[in-house]
Amino acid sequence: MTGTTRQTRYEEFSRYVAERGPALLRIARSLANDRSDAEDLLQAALLKTFFAWDRISSPNARDGYVRRAMVNTQISEWRRNRPNIYPTEDIPEQQVDDPTWKSDLADAVHRAVERLPERQRAIVVLRYYDDMSEPQIAEHLGVSLGTVKSTLSRAVGKLRHDADLVIERATS
Repeated sequence: MTGTTRQTRYEEFSRYVAERGPALLRIARSLANDRSDAEDLLQAALLKTFFAWDRISSPNARDGYVRRAMVNTQISEWRRNRPNIYPTEDIPEQQVDDPTWKSDLADAVHRAVERLPERQRAIVVLRYYDDMSEPQIAEHLGVSLGTVKSTLSRAVGKLRHDADLVIERATS
C-alpha cells in the first residue's frame, strides 16, 4: 500500500466518522450503560471498522458494519462481566432499588416507540436514531417526502401523548 493510498484511506475514514459519529454514538448509548461506556464501545467498533475499511465493499454497508461491531463488542463485554451464580439451598434477600427517573424515561420511550405502527416506527428510528434527513428517508423507503413528513408528525404526536401520560402518572 502506498503512502498516498494510506492517506486517502485515512481521510475517507475520518470524513465518515465526522459525518456519522453522532448517529453512531446514539446507537452506542442504547447499548451501553452510560455515556463514557458508549464512547468506549463506539471507539472499539470504529477501530475494528478502520482495519476492515478496505474490505467493506459498499459505502452503504459501513453503518451496518459499525453497528454489528458495536453489538458484538457489547455482547462480549456482557459475557465477560456476567456474575458467577452458584446454586444454594438458601434464597438470599433481594435488593430492590428504585429505578431512576432516567431509566424509567428511557424505558417509557422505548415502549412508546414499540407501540407505534410499523411505518411510523421505521420513520422515527431512521430520523432520530440513524439521523437520516426526511428526503433520505423518503428515498430509502420508496415513499414521497410528504408521506414521510406527515407520518413523522403523527408519530411524534403519539410519542408526546405517551410521554405526557407517563409524566402524569409519575407526578400523581
